[in-house]
Amino acid sequence: MDFIFMLTRDDRTVEDALDVVDTVLDAGVRHVGFKDVGVTVETMETLTRRIAASGAVSYLEVVSTTPDAVVRSLATAKVLGVDRVLGGTDGAAARRIFGDLSRYFPFPGRPVGHPTRLEGAAELVSDQCRAWMEAGCGGVDLLAYRAVDADPIDLVRAARSGLGGGRLIVAGSVNSAARIHALAAAGADAFTIGSAAFDGSFSPRKGSLRAQIADILGACRSAPPLAA
Repeated sequence: MDFIFMLTRDDRTVEDALDVVDTVLDAGVRHVGFKDVGVTVETMETLTRRIAASGAVSYLEVVSTTPDAVVRSLATAKVLGVDRVLGGTDGAAARRIFGDLSRYFPFPGRPVGHPTRLEGAAELVSDQCRAWMEAGCGGVDLLAYRAVDADPIDLVRAARSGLGGGRLIVAGSVNSAARIHALAAAGADAFTIGSAAFDGSFSPRKGSLRAQIADILGACRSAPPLAA
């Protein structure tokens, strides 16, 4: 499973992201992302260039909460040239802006608020994942552990069923090796962590960001295969 380090705390890109990104890349992370709130477009441009120069994959997660703001965020993602765009639910706008949706990973279910919560049962998530794949998306960005209407792992299994071969990324509140292992067994391809690394809650007895990252990468390596 891939670990996507998000340069974020509490659903906002950290103000000192430019100071942190090199530490993250030097620690061996090959997937790095940020959100469309918290820093300027100029900072996001610099982050994108640094991630690309390292050979890592760049991600922008859209957390805007109004239709107009989502459209602006998608347009920003195109200008930035990030490798993958996560979040949002406006497929028509994404197609207008990107054309090819293979690098777009929208939210299934009903995301609400900020920090975002996820409404919707497993059946809805499965149906929407199937529809997103038929639209040509690369996969989805599932807020499994932000769910309010269903068990998180049930949503992961439902998404996996609906996606077929599409890529399943799980975002939000992944804060322990146990959760990483549960996601792997249920069929997730990747997950994001930001706050749990910055605040030290992933490995509470360790103090440095580098140590948090090392333990997260270790949890990836020890994750079980997809359950039959």
